[in-house]
Amino acid sequence: MKFTKDHEWVDLVGDVATIGITAYAAEQLGDVVFVELPEAGKSVHAGEPLAVVESVKAASDVFAPVSGEVAAANGELSDTPQTVNDQPEGEGWFVKIKVADPKEVDALMDRAAYEAFLATL
Repeated sequence: MKFTKDHEWVDLVGDVATIGITAYAAEQLGDVVFVELPEAGKSVHAGEPLAVVESVKAASDVFAPVSGEVAAANGELSDTPQTVNDQPEGEGWFVKIKVADPKEVDALMDRAAYEAFLATL
């Protein structure tokens, strides 16, 4: 699993990356009440808004950590958005993206680097 400074995580298997927000991000958001996800087939570019997550505190953009095409969105989050809080780095995933350039994933932080980054916040 790799991480961004915007608190997204990426789990690459083959050429498909599962993407969600980190436990830290979920904790900062508070209770998630709504998630807006892109449709399958949408092209996304690293650094651009990918999804919107709304909590009792605020609405926040989730940025694409890698470029590619959305292969699947986690439709379960429509009915159970609290899964993002309960299992942010598991069943609370947002989308699966067919990655255009796997080197983008390599450039992200590993867990140790991400935890060191969190210690600076």
